[in-house]
Amino acid sequence: MSSSSPDKKALAPAAPERLWPLPEKAAIFDFDGTVSDTASLWEEVDRAFLAKRAIPYTVDYPRQLSALGFHEGARYTVERYHLDEDPDDIVEEWMRMSRALYITKAVLRPGVTEYLEALQRAHIPYALATTNTPDLLESMHRIDIQKWFPVKVYGQEVARSKAFPDIYEEAAKRLGVAPSDCIVFEDLAEALLSAHRAGCTTCAVCSGDALQDTNEVRRIADIYLEDWRDIPLGTD
Repeated sequence: MSSSSPDKKALAPAAPERLWPLPEKAAIFDFDGTVSDTASLWEEVDRAFLAKRAIPYTVDYPRQLSALGFHEGARYTVERYHLDEDPDDIVEEWMRMSRALYITKAVLRPGVTEYLEALQRAHIPYALATTNTPDLLESMHRIDIQKWFPVKVYGQEVARSKAFPDIYEEAAKRLGVAPSDCIVFEDLAEALLSAHRAGCTTCAVCSGDALQDTNEVRRIADIYLEDWRDIPLGTD
């Protein structure tokens, strides 16, 4: 297990120098909000989806959805708003809307590719662990997802959402290391807690999303990263 307790009161240090050279044997990355600034895209989807049904947008809705997969999120939406709709149809609608935005607008955060290249040069394996679907990420024109993340675990490939450690345990398995030898980069409090339960070291990444409670994620994580460009990569 990580030496740091998820319920500790002290805030995780902003210590980018701890991230290079990386002492862990492998790294696991979340996508939305962590390596890609997609919060505004999903807010656009949520607002349009709710407006179509004359439902007011409130910030607690995307907070609840944030760690859920598409199908679990659709079921939650049906129950919350008492919709007479099939969750599968909602998922299809979300996919159409998000794909249109991801195709042209999704980019990696500044400094991410430099860090991934450093990991590659140092022969440190890493994986992407995301609740997104393969077709959504593969639709992007501005990110070569296969180049930057040859190892990927999608939420649909594990039994439970990021409220549970399944996806991190599976990512570690595919990387050929124990979860305790991995560091997980995430922006969501619930996901950071799950990564801790898997036995991973955790780094909370500032997402720039108004929905992120910075103090909350810093209380949970071992390390806090404000900006990917802060990691000192001068020496490998």
